[in-house]
Amino acid sequence: MIHAPTDLIHRLKLHNQEHTVAQWVSLSSQQRAELIANLAAIDFAELESLFARKAEAQSALPPREQIAPLPVEPAACVSQMSAMGEAALRSGEVAVLLVAGGQGTRLGFDKPKGLFPVGPISGASLFQIHAEKVLAISRRYKRPVPFLVMTSHATHDETVTFFREHSNFGLNAEQVHFFQQGTMPAVDLTSGKLLMESPGKIFLSPNGHGGTLTALADSGLLAELKEQGIQHIFYFQVDNPLVQIAEPGFLGKHIAARSEVSSKVVFKELPEEKVGVLAQVNGRCGIIEYSDMPKAMNEERAPDGTLAFRAGNPAIHIFGVPFLERVSSGAERLNFHVAKKKVPYWDGETGRAFTPTTENALKFELFIFDALPLADRWLAVETHRADEFAPLKNATGADSLQTCQALQVAHAKRWLENAEVHVAPGILVEISPLFALDEQELKQRITPGEVVNSPKYFA
Repeated sequence: MIHAPTDLIHRLKLHNQEHTVAQWVSLSSQQRAELIANLAAIDFAELESLFARKAEAQSALPPREQIAPLPVEPAACVSQMSAMGEAALRSGEVAVLLVAGGQGTRLGFDKPKGLFPVGPISGASLFQIHAEKVLAISRRYKRPVPFLVMTSHATHDETVTFFREHSNFGLNAEQVHFFQQGTMPAVDLTSGKLLMESPGKIFLSPNGHGGTLTALADSGLLAELKEQGIQHIFYFQVDNPLVQIAEPGFLGKHIAARSEVSSKVVFKELPEEKVGVLAQVNGRCGIIEYSDMPKAMNEERAPDGTLAFRAGNPAIHIFGVPFLERVSSGAERLNFHVAKKKVPYWDGETGRAFTPTTENALKFELFIFDALPLADRWLAVETHRADEFAPLKNATGADSLQTCQALQVAHAKRWLENAEVHVAPGILVEISPLFALDEQELKQRITPGEVVNSPKYFA
């Protein structure tokens, strides 16, 4: 009979986790190798420490007097700021980080969300739209902007294959860097034992959006970027096709303020909008999740009648590289949040799979907004919803493909009309980033007075 390695058994017994290798004899050599690798990656001392925190209150806010609205810079940008951002792009000081670890499950799409066709006319995928913006920026400033694509275990292979099949959408292969978000096991709520997904397979799940920052460092990419002279990393999520990637005005404001973290905000118009809000918490910049915001604070009004806490978070940030080094290692490394969840599992004693109806497990996640309060200098800049926020999250209703495409069409129409192009009512229009990266470039490429009477993709 073949037994698990003695040193592995010893380590597991020390932490009461030897059940993970109970099915060793029935596993294939590949399954055994994967199990050994997954167990080797687990810090059991950390896991036991997290398990001990299961009774702690999570996401508790300080008293109201310690929370205040965050000052927000207006969207308008003076030419000097834009020039500073352009200089950083020309000097090769900027990289772009795309968070793309999620699948399109809520869209009824069983592939990585970045593969989803979202272009109103072109049918271009989210990945294509974002990659073409990076390509357009690289061409404009004559400097290849590093494009960092964070995947997950569930999306990595398909994402890499998709990019290769499309020749990286015109980007140089050495310009595109893929790295995987980390994972964390789930443990039984009562015993702290690792939950198994199937015989010999530990249940693992992504370690939260904050895991983007730690994975960037753990993969070695952060050190590599620093060696290349990168000083600023523009961060955004895959599901927003309108995001203005590495927009020079935003970059310039970040640089001029010597900010460690800069964030764009979209002002909330209604209290019930389900979006996190940037605020000052204990004198630091932070994000309050909508689920944690007390009703009274949510409805509080400023003297001008606007919501007092209205700086909505569209997940568009710029991080300084030295700051990322701090929060991804050592004493300032982000801490895990502990959450009680319902996690399906395989039970080795009965040989059956179970789908619990009540919370049976603890899961552990890193939150990216935990990084913001660690910054000594921060900046929040307004962006208009119509200009930069068209999230794709749901199959129907709010933030669906229908609303996302309608916002893209409205955005393109506004650019065209400002360039003195008439678009007939109800006509679909779409502008490729490779045709025009901004309104100024569009005006240089088209003839004023043009009339668009049928669907048109400017490419």
